[in-house]
This record gives sequence, C-alpha cells and structure tokens, in this order.
Amino acid sequence: MEDLSTGSESDYSNSWISWFLSTKGNEYFAEVDEDYILDRFNLTGLNGEVVQEYSRALNLITDNLDEESLDDDVREAVETSARFLYGLIHARYIVTSRGLSKMLEKYRKADFGRCPRVYCYQQPLLPVGLSDIPYQKAVKLYCPRCEDIYSPKSNRHGSIDGAYFGTTFPHMLFMVYPQMIPGKGQPVGSSSVADVNRSILNQQRLNQQDQQQSSSSISGIGGGGGDRGGGERGNNGPSSLGSTTISTSSVATKAERYEPRIFGFKVNEDAKLSRWRTAKRDA
Repeated sequence: MEDLSTGSESDYSNSWISWFLSTKGNEYFAEVDEDYILDRFNLTGLNGEVVQEYSRALNLITDNLDEESLDDDVREAVETSARFLYGLIHARYIVTSRGLSKMLEKYRKADFGRCPRVYCYQQPLLPVGLSDIPYQKAVKLYCPRCEDIYSPKSNRHGSIDGAYFGTTFPHMLFMVYPQMIPGKGQPVGSSSVADVNRSILNQQRLNQQDQQQSSSSISGIGGGGGDRGGGERGNNGPSSLGSTTISTSSVATKAERYEPRIFGFKVNEDAKLSRWRTAKRDA
C-alpha cells in the first residue's frame, strides 16, 4: 500500500509537460524547455484565434493554472487546447539547436521505429509532417536511407497531427548534423546481402506454398468447374475487374513522391534528383 500511495503522489507532483510526455502515444514528442515556452516571441502567431482558451492552456502547460476553480467541461476544453498548443510549440522548438539535439538522441535510440524495407538494414526513422497546417495530415515516418515515408505501426502514433512536427524537422536535423546521414550501401556489422536475399527467397517460397494450398482448397470446393476456370484465368494477361483492366504501371506513374522541404523550399540536392527522376519517367 505504501508503494502505491508513493507512486500516485509522485505522479501528481510532476509538471504538466512530464505528465503529457509519459502518456501512452506521446513517445514521439520531446520535452520543450519551459524558458522557450515563457518567451512570448516564440509564441508569435499562436493566440486566441488559433488556439481556444489560449491563456488558460498556456497557464496549464506552465503549471500556473488553478484547475480546482474550473468545472469539468471547462477543464476538459482547456486540457484539449493545452495539448494542441503544446504540439504547435513543439513543431517550432524541434528546429532549434536545443530541440534538434534532443530529437537526435531519440533518433539514435530508434524511438521512432525502424524502416521496414530489407535493404535499409533497420534504419532508424524520423517523424515528419506532410503539412504545417493543423488538422490536414497525420504524422509520417521518414527514412533517410530510402528517402521514403511510412505510416506509424501504432494507432496512437498514427493519429498524431503531422503539424506537431512540421515538414522541415528531419531535413533540418541532417543539415545541422550531416554526419548522421546514412550511406546507401550496407552498414558495417549488418547482415550480408546474401543473407538478406536468402531470407527474401524463403519468404517467397512460404507465400507460394500458402497460395497453392488456398487455390487447391478453392478448386476442391468448386468441383470440376474449377479446372476450366483456372485454365481460362491462366491464359489472361493483365489482371482485370469486370471490363476495366488494371495497369500497375499507370498507377505507379500517378503516385505522388515525397519531396523533402525546409520551410517550404525543396532541398537542393533532392530537388535536382527529383527533376532528373521526373525527366526520366516522362521520357
């Protein structure tokens, strides 16, 4: 009983920011220094027109709000606004030198996850927003090795607003810390390409076996008609649904590619590479 009471007391004695960071689903966030929050210059543009209950939300974040004087509805509204305000402040803070150093430590520990692609060799990811405007896009994870973006595995992380990290952060980090940019080859100490290829082939064999088992079970249910249908299907070229033929190449050419940006401007080298890829694709 003593341990339980001590733990609850310590939880209540923590600051609002510490409580927010310890909440499940907020592992991507870094701790914003209170001095940064108290500097009104850093909050330029964040006012009552952008954040409801702005003054109370700011006081709650800085632990200067008397919550006992508020009823339940007002307290809930202030709490929601405080989360929103902290996220917007967080997007500004993580592109400062202090914020970048904190996020770099989380990146080194792979707190944001690792790239699912085999040839990225478990490359750590970084959170990035596809828009700096709130309520537009959820947060994505950027891989600096394959230069692609992925959705978080957890639903809690997948529901975070991308504006809380912004479009600039990961590219600003690699601009400040260029030594952290991973090479395109195999990193030292990782599995060899032969081992990777072997694992891919084994996975393909397992998938083929599962497909054969599922197709045999379907043909057994369909009876003699299954052979005729299978033969007709085998003669067909591209897959089709009804009378509409699906072309994977046309879908791929229409897919949007992720373009790194810093404060809205394309990164120089990546912009050159993007123009070259577009010219080759359209040729």
